[in-house]
Amino acid sequence: MLFRRFEWHKDTNIFLILNGYCQTFDLQFRRTNFNNYLCRTYVTSTMNRQKDETQPSKEGILRQSVPYTELFFYQKADAIYRLTYIFCQRFLPKYGDRTVDQMVQAARSGKQNIVEGIEDSNTSTEMELKLLNVSRSSLQELREDYNDFLHTRGLARWTSEHHRYDAMLGFCKRHNKAEDYLSYANRWTAEEFCNTLLTLCHITDKMMCNYLARLEKQFVEQGGIKERMHAARTGYRKEQDELLKRLQTENIQLKEEVKRLQAEVKRLQERLAQR
Repeated sequence: MLFRRFEWHKDTNIFLILNGYCQTFDLQFRRTNFNNYLCRTYVTSTMNRQKDETQPSKEGILRQSVPYTELFFYQKADAIYRLTYIFCQRFLPKYGDRTVDQMVQAARSGKQNIVEGIEDSNTSTEMELKLLNVSRSSLQELREDYNDFLHTRGLARWTSEHHRYDAMLGFCKRHNKAEDYLSYANRWTAEEFCNTLLTLCHITDKMMCNYLARLEKQFVEQGGIKERMHAARTGYRKEQDELLKRLQTENIQLKEEVKRLQAEVKRLQERLAQR
C-alpha cells in the first residue's frame, strides 16, 4: 500500500528513494524490473507531455491558396485564349497582319499571368497583385481588339437591348471552361464570336476585381510574408518561454516533494531502528 501511494511521482530521484524504501521493508520486488518499470513510466510520460507542449502553431508562414485551375476567372481566361486563337485562324489573315500576334499574345498574357500570380501568392502578395493586374491589362487590350474588329467591319456591338444579349450573357456566366464553348467556335459568325469574347473578357475582369478586393482586405488584416514570419517567430519564442517557465515551476515543486519524501523515509527508518 505504501508503494501505491508514491508510484506516480514523476521524478527520477523520487523513484530511487522509493526503490530503497521498498527494500527497507523487504517488499518482494525484483530490483531490475522495478527500475525498468519506473524509468519507462517516467520517460514516456515526460516525452509525451513535452511533445504536446511544444507543438508548433497551426498558422503557417506561407499563405494557403486555391489551385489556380480551380479559380473560375482562370478557367474563363483559358477559354478566352483558346477561343481567340480560333478566332484569329478563322477571321484574320494568316500572314501580314500584326493584329493576329497581338491578340494571341494578349490572350496568352491574360492567362499566364494568373498562373504565375497565384503560384507566387504563397510568398509574395505584392507580386500576386502586380501579376493579376498585368493579366487584367492584357485582357483589356484584347477587348479593345475585339471592339476594333466590330467597328472596322461595320458589325454590331450587342447591348442589353439586343434580342440575343440576355441569352449570351447567361451562357457566359454559367460556363467557365473552354470545352463549353469549343463546339460553337467553328459555327459562330464574326459578330457572334466578338460579342461572346467581349462578354467573357468583361465577366473575367469583374471576377478578378472581386478577387483583388478580397486579397487587399486580407493583406491589410494579416500582412505579407514578412509580417507572418515575424508573427510565427514571435509566437514560437513566446510558447518556448511559457514552457520553460512551467518546467521551472514544476522542477521546484518536484524538488520540494523529494525533500518531503526523503524526510519521511528518514523518519520511517528511525522508527524501524527503534524496534
